[in-house]
Order: sequence, then structure tokens, then C-alpha cells
Amino acid sequence: MSATAQNWPPVEVEPPSPHPDAPGPGQPLDAHYSHCFGCGDEVESGLRIRSTVGEHHVVVSTFTVTKDHQGAPGLAHGGLLTCAFDEALGTAAGNLLRVPVVTAKLETDFRRPVPVGSTLYITTKLCGRAGRKVYTSAEGRLDAADGPLAVEARALFVTVGVEHFLEHGDPEQLKELGERHSDWDVNP
Repeated sequence: MSATAQNWPPVEVEPPSPHPDAPGPGQPLDAHYSHCFGCGDEVESGLRIRSTVGEHHVVVSTFTVTKDHQGAPGLAHGGLLTCAFDEALGTAAGNLLRVPVVTAKLETDFRRPVPVGSTLYITTKLCGRAGRKVYTSAEGRLDAADGPLAVEARALFVTVGVEHFLEHGDPEQLKELGERHSDWDVNP
């Protein structure tokens, strides 16, 4: 990783240790929820991010920037890019640890514009855990895994129990989420 990840995590952490049942290298990850703006297929102008597990606690996610994603003419909207990183970082944390996580803090550094029509390759790595806190970092490169660096991000996620979603979400829609992740470890 690059400069963004140098002082990350900001506290002492345990090394990342993926769950024994976590998907292995080369395995594609399904959308966690079909109506998710980041990874779902049911949102017409969504990002439709696709992710695959890599080596050494890494997940590679990709999405192609469309005209629906622009802020300035011909360029991706910065907030939308932050959304893409939130999705990629959370996907890595949730799938590799097999626990539900929610975003507590997200920092994004924009290094170069991301044009409409380009594909962003986001490489996310688990950086460590401290209790319920999960630290991740990522780089986004243009049009190839080794393309020009466009965006960097780091995030703090917090593991939560199902009651978080029951209290704050839509119980009817939670059924699909529960069915997709019935084998995850959920905090009591």
C-alpha cells in the first residue's frame, strides 16, 4: 500500500486473521444484498461492484464508471467514488472475517480524476483488529490492477449484531440479507 496506509491503523491491533470458512483466493464474492447501491444488481444506476478474493487478506473489487456516476462532465463524482470504496472496504472486512460490519470512519484521498468509461480496480487489505474494530485500507487504480493510482482510502469498521439491523433497518428486507449470510458469525 502507499502513503495513505503508512499510519494506519492508528492504534495497536491484532494481525488480520480471516475466518476459517472465509472464501479463498480466486473466489468471487456475491452481492451481499441485491438492492445495495454498491454491489446489488437491482439498482439500475448502482455501481454493481464485483469482488474477488486475492492472496494475503486482500480483496480486489472492480466497477466501471458510467455517465450516471459523473459529477463534473466526463468525470466520476467524488462522493460516488467514496461510496465505491466504502463498499469495497466493507466487502473485504465482512467476507474475510464473516461478521457483519458497519462503517465508523472512512477517509478518501483523490490522486487523479477518474473518467467516465474507465474501470476502477480497488485492492483492499485487512490491516488488523482491535476488539470490535476492524481496520482496512485500499488503493484504486485506473483500467488495470497495476494502472495509475487514482484514489486511496482507509476505513474503520465496527462489528455489530443482528439487532443493529433490526432496530435501524427494514425487517422485511433483512430476510434476504439473513438468508445470504446465515453462516456468518453474528455478535449476540
